[in-house]
Parts: sequence; C-alpha cells; structure tokens
Amino acid sequence: MLLTKIFPFIDWIKGYNLKSFQADALAGLTVALVLIPQSMAYAQLAGLPAYFGLYAAFLPPMVAALFGSSRQLATGPVAVVSLMSAASLQPLATAGSTDFIAYSIILALIVGIFQFSLGVLRLGLVVNFLSHPVVNGFTNAAAIIIASSQFSKFFGVYVDKAAHHYETMIRVAQAAFDYTHWPTLLYGVGAVAIMVFLKRVNPKIPAVLCAVVVTTLLSYFTGFNNDMRVDIATIQEQNLPTLVEEFNHEIAAIAQFGSKRAEVGKKLEEMLKSSDDGHGHGPSLEAINLSSQVEILTAKMKQAQAHSGEIRHTLRLMKFEKGMDGETAVFFPKDAVPEGMETDGGTWRIKVGNSVLKTDNLLLMGGGAIVGKIPEGLPTISMPQINGSIALKLFPTAIIISLLGFMEAIAIAKAMAAKTGQKLDPNQELIGQGLANILGSFGSSYAVSGSFSRSAVNLQAGAMTGISSVITSIVVVITLLFLTPLLYHLPQAVLAAVIMMAVIGLVNTKGFVHAWKAQRHDGIISVISFLVTLAYAPHLDKGIMVGVALSMGVFLYKSMRPVVAKLSMYKDGSLQSAEHHRLRGCRHIAVVRFDGALFFANASYLDEQIIKFRNDMPDLRYVLLDASGINDIDASGEEELALLVDRLHAANYGFGVCNAKGPILDVLDRTHLFDKIGRDNFYADTKSAVADIVSKIHEQPDLPTEGCKSCPLTKYIPVES
Repeated sequence: MLLTKIFPFIDWIKGYNLKSFQADALAGLTVALVLIPQSMAYAQLAGLPAYFGLYAAFLPPMVAALFGSSRQLATGPVAVVSLMSAASLQPLATAGSTDFIAYSIILALIVGIFQFSLGVLRLGLVVNFLSHPVVNGFTNAAAIIIASSQFSKFFGVYVDKAAHHYETMIRVAQAAFDYTHWPTLLYGVGAVAIMVFLKRVNPKIPAVLCAVVVTTLLSYFTGFNNDMRVDIATIQEQNLPTLVEEFNHEIAAIAQFGSKRAEVGKKLEEMLKSSDDGHGHGPSLEAINLSSQVEILTAKMKQAQAHSGEIRHTLRLMKFEKGMDGETAVFFPKDAVPEGMETDGGTWRIKVGNSVLKTDNLLLMGGGAIVGKIPEGLPTISMPQINGSIALKLFPTAIIISLLGFMEAIAIAKAMAAKTGQKLDPNQELIGQGLANILGSFGSSYAVSGSFSRSAVNLQAGAMTGISSVITSIVVVITLLFLTPLLYHLPQAVLAAVIMMAVIGLVNTKGFVHAWKAQRHDGIISVISFLVTLAYAPHLDKGIMVGVALSMGVFLYKSMRPVVAKLSMYKDGSLQSAEHHRLRGCRHIAVVRFDGALFFANASYLDEQIIKFRNDMPDLRYVLLDASGINDIDASGEEELALLVDRLHAANYGFGVCNAKGPILDVLDRTHLFDKIGRDNFYADTKSAVADIVSKIHEQPDLPTEGCKSCPLTKYIPVES
C-alpha cells in the first residue's frame, strides 16, 4: 500500500494496545537514561559542546523510528560517526568554535540528503562497496582511536592536537608524566568500575546512568571542580605577563590573517567565476596575485599558530600553589613558594585555549573539569545556512559517513530482525536515517546513526514498536527544558569513561582471523585498512578509501583472471578440477570450465588458457567448453570466442559447448556463432557431452589405442565398442 510506504508507522497501529504502549514506554525511558549521558559524551568526541549531544538526541531518534523499517533500532549520536565528523571538520575550523558547530550541522544535512536520495532511488546496494574486511579493519582502528582520544580527560591534562593521532597521544603521555590530576583519574576509573560491576550483576541495570548519578553527586559534595578567576597581578611569576602578551598577540594575528585570507579568497573565487568564459584562457595576473596572497596569509597563519602553540604549552606546564595575603589570594610557582608562607597544598594551572587571555580575569584550575552550564530549552528550529564551497569540501566525507553509518544501522537492524522475525527494507531504512539527519540538522543536530548498544537495550527492555524511540525523544525534551542544571557538576572524566566503555564492543580481533581463513587477500586488506586508519588518524577516510581501493583492485583482478579449470573424472563419476584433485586427464580431449562472466576485461584470458592447454597437450584433438560458470557475455566476449573457434577449427581441433545457459545461447544465436560452432556440438549437460565426444574422438583411426584404454573419461562413462 502506497500510504504505508510513505508512512511506515501506520503499520504499528494494527493490533496496538495498552500493553504494547506500556512496553514501549518502559523501553523508551530505559534507552533515554542511557542516551542522555552517552550523547553528551559523543558530542565532545565530535568536537562540540556537550549539550549538542542532547540536540542530536532530540529529533533524530523519533524521525528515524517513524520513517524507518526497523521497530527497535535506536538512532542518535554514535562513536564512529562522531569521530569522523570531528576529523572531517578539523582542517576547516577550530573544534567548538561557531564555524565548527555550523559546519557540523551542514555535514549532518548533506549526510541526510545523500542517504535519503539513495533510499528513494532504491540504491541501498551501494553500501556493498564497503566490504566486511574493510569495515572490520576500520572499526577496530576507530575503536582504539576513540578510546585513546579520551586519555587526556582521564588524566586531567590539556594538549594541542597534532597532525596525527599517535603524535597527540605522545603529547598526552608527556603531559601525564609531568602532571596527572589524581582526583580526575579516580573519577574516570571509578565510573568504569561502576559500569563493569553493574553489568556483571544485572545487564538490565542502567549502568551508565548509575555511574553518572553517583559521580555527579560526589563531584558536587566534594567540590571536585575548583576554578578561580584572578587578576594576573596575583600570580607571582615574572615571565607570565610577557608570555600572555605574546600569546594574545599571536591569537589576534591568527584572527586577522584568517579574516584577511577569507576576504582575499572570496575575491579570487568571484574573479575566477567571472573570467570563466569557456574559451580555456588561463588565470589573469590579478588572479595569480590574489592566489599568492592567499598562500602567504596561510603561511603566516601557520607560523602564528605554531608560535602560539609553543607559548600555550609553556603556560600549561606552569603549576602554582595558593597562599593568602590578608584576604587576597596570591599564587606562587610550585618551586618558589616563600619560606613560611602557608599554602593550600593544591596545584593550580592556567586554563589556556585558542582565545585571548584576559589579564584581569585569568581562569585558574584548582580541581577537575566538569560539564558546566548547559543552556536550558530546546534548540531553535531553522534551516541550516549552507555555504557552497564548504559543502563541496565536506561532500566526500559525507558520502563515507553516510555509507558507514548506514552499514552500522542496517547491521544492527538485521541482527534484531533475526530475533523478532520482522521484515526489513534497507531502502526504507535509508530513508529513515536520511530524514533523521535532515530534520535533525534543522534542530542543530550533528550527524547520527543507529546505535548498537542502545538498540540492544531497547530490544532487551521489550520495545514493540518505534513508539519507544518517540518516548526517548520526549524524555530528552523534558531534560532540555527542566533537568539540565542537574548535569552541571558531571565530571568530564566520567563522560570519557562512558565513551571508552561503549567502544569496547567495537573491538573484534576475531574478524581478522575470520577474514584470513575465508580468503587470505581479505585478511590482508582488513589488516591494511586497520593500519592505515591508525597511521593517518584523525583523517579516518584514508583507511576506508585505501581499503575500498584494495577490495576493488582484487575484485577487478579476479574478474580479469577468473578460474579456468581443466576437468577430469573424479571417483564419484563427476567432472572436477584436475589440478585441485590431482586427477589424470585425457590426452586427446580438454574439458575446460570458465568460471565468470565472459566480457571485455577477461575475454582474451580464455584464449590464453586454451593456448596453454594446447601447448601442454601435444595429442589434443578436441576442446569442450563447460559454460556452467558463464552467466553473462558481452560483444567483446562473443568476438573473442568466435576467434577462438576459428583458430581451433583452422588447426583441425574440434570444439563443443555444454551447460550453456539460455541468455548465453540467445547471444550466440543472434550473432550466428551458434551455427559456426555447429548445433551438433552443443550439449545440455557434461556427461552426455563427454560420452559423445569420447566415442567420436577415440574411434579415429590414427589414434594409438594403448593410451585410450586407460583414459579416465572412458573408465567412468561407458562407451559402446
């Protein structure tokens, strides 16, 4: 019915009752209790403020459930998509900045449009380009990258991100050796312990929520967060004013160079558009000048960024103790506290980001990091402002996120459908996921997908229909409207623990072994995808692209070099590969099976193999082509086959075909190759073909009879004397 195709949720109404609603309501509430802390953690993984995770948990779960085909799939922020979103945007803007947030929302819109288009056009099969070995290698690497990216929050240290993830991890290790905030580490480890313990006691207990509640209460009552705003004059560090002044100068320069580069870049873009008259003229001198200016400004920006990074690193290494001068707090370097001065014994550090430091309002950290203030209320519903040039830059990554996110979602949906017996429509699921991202972007959501952990919780909690996801969205709305103040004291280390626990399930080393056992080249591709993803992180698309390229390369190679087997009689009377089973063949008859479509890329390969058989068999008289493995033939394949027949006939060899399928025979008939081969040389099956050919060939008077008596083809197929 057309109406249920457009609105799949209409099917839920049939037989829906109060009992079903109670089950859905309980499941929806349970999932929401997991989703709220998870979504905030994943938002930070995506380089966004924590509350954007709640925005991504607002509309998408409900929309995906209403317009998808799975009744239990829980959609929302997920780890891999969050990490890929951050990685794709890092070259374009600073994480957490206004531009970064805007680009994240645009990326979600592009992902949604691409997924929706694939679903409407019934092109869900395009996801098959991502083979399981590639996805396995990528997912394992992504899990390691995601988990290790949380180490800085676990140890309570702050470092600048490097060009590669492993370099960032080296910086984190160095910072942790220099100074670890032990209360932060205890909160992170404690949260992991709580979640592991509760899962072992009873998997149905909302372990994530319990860890969040316990640690937030402890954070509130113990004063875990202990920040102060102070004037720089209260800090007794001689070099500090000079360093802050230099740092502020570099930050201002970066902003100035960036603004100027954007202005020049816009002029260059407009000039190139206006001068594109279709006559192939090269760029004007003015355009070349503007292009040079862009490069110079980019170089100056990088230089300023490098210098500011060095100063920021120096400032972060400074550690102070707080003393009192009357009622005024005074901060002394750890190794320069005046003799007799009483201090609090704690360690204070300067909070340094990518913005100008106010000398009269420096932020000093004396405790651990918390989520802090979350804006109350729902996000503004509006159409994202699309920037054409940014959209083009994001499109390649959007395709990868779309396919990878959908693969994750459909794999989860299929696993649940196997348990529930529900019928799935992959194209409808694409439409649901696409609409979730499109409408979600209208509500300030970043890219989302189906979640394995929350879908499992949804199914275990007894969800009957997508109403459970609607309930989940309603609970998130209530949280945004009324409950955000309760999350103020939630430690950042706990959110890091939530992410690390969630991605443990993504690690699947058995997948490498399984791929290797199935096909060695699949195992190698899986390992290479894993290593490339790790090496090039945070540019995760490199691992996917290399994996897909290798998979396509192997596919093309195997298509161009299909199996061409010479057959002989096996002990059960069937024709099997002589090489594989080490069978002795007939000296005069070559039974050849071609396993693959006969098309332009491999047509000459069949001829090469026949020539090889001819060279290896000096007494050859007849070639029988077993066409059971040929499912398709194009013009090039037919032409090559015709030339092969001509060459064999010219050399006085016989040629026949058996087990040819109807479509193949139709092509041969239309091109008159059927008549060239001869209708008497076509056989319905291999056994009748061998019986007829053996009788004809072995009766030729010039053949030596000694060898024919021991021929395996005559041994297992009786031939009349």
